[in-house]
Amino acid sequence: MPGNSSRPNRRTSNKKGPQIGSGGQRRKGLKGKGPTPAAEMRTGHPKQRAAQAREKAAARRPKNGRGGGRSSSELVVGRNPVVEALRGGVPATTLYVQQFLDTDDRVTEAVKLAMDRGGINLLEAPRAELDRITGGLAHQGIALQVPPYEYAHPDDLLDAAADAGQDALIVALDGVTDPRNLGAIVRSAAAFGGHGVVVPERRAAGMTATAWKTSAGTAARTPVARATNLTRTLQNYQKAGLTVVGLAADGAAGVAETPALDGPVVVVIGSEGKGLSRLVGETCDVLVRIPMPGGAESLNAGVAAGVVLYEAARRRG
Repeated sequence: MPGNSSRPNRRTSNKKGPQIGSGGQRRKGLKGKGPTPAAEMRTGHPKQRAAQAREKAAARRPKNGRGGGRSSSELVVGRNPVVEALRGGVPATTLYVQQFLDTDDRVTEAVKLAMDRGGINLLEAPRAELDRITGGLAHQGIALQVPPYEYAHPDDLLDAAADAGQDALIVALDGVTDPRNLGAIVRSAAAFGGHGVVVPERRAAGMTATAWKTSAGTAARTPVARATNLTRTLQNYQKAGLTVVGLAADGAAGVAETPALDGPVVVVIGSEGKGLSRLVGETCDVLVRIPMPGGAESLNAGVAAGVVLYEAARRRG
């Protein structure tokens, strides 16, 4: 009978007013929050942070699909490194000097070099600010801001050879992680008429201040391209008519016996320890070696590249 229901919390009268469990709201005032939003839309959710990081990374990529991209900016810290970078002509945007610093000859020279070059901002900063921007490194009261390096696209090196009316001479690096080796190879490429150097995007040395300094300024006129996938880039070069010559200790022929160096060619240099990776080695049209009658097991990557580039330049006259 009405009014005698045994079900708990059941309304047993027709009186108007809030119902049990409504939080004091009338029935029509209750509103749901809708479906649960996706994880990417929830504030503070790990997937939302990951999505935001992807968006920021995409915003940093070059808009032009042909572009090779940019490296991140770099800070050179310490009195000797800063002076050497400025002496070597490393591009720079800002020289930070600590306030009330006890200067010496190196600081004085760094400031003079920056002022003489022009285009470099001189900023005096408190010690705490220098600690912050250098991440707590031992900056000795001085730091140099190096702008991001503008990488070329691998196809740009082919265009450079075509514009010069020459057979392409390109160096590709596989697993070379020392920026000093990269700088030395850029210098050799410039000396022997190379049209540029290709480096992988990952697990490889980039054009840092150290690489630029080792190149002795030749990086300003010799492009360095960055390849997302080195094997695919080499295959594209093969389709363009270039011969891919890999340098390996077990090469079938010596460098001087390789006719491929006479024409359009890509010379691939591997790391000193591991040499060429398997996929890159299988992609090469021919593997050559540098004869070493003195009995040395291997050569520094920068030295090996110089030997091969010299032989290619000698043949081309």
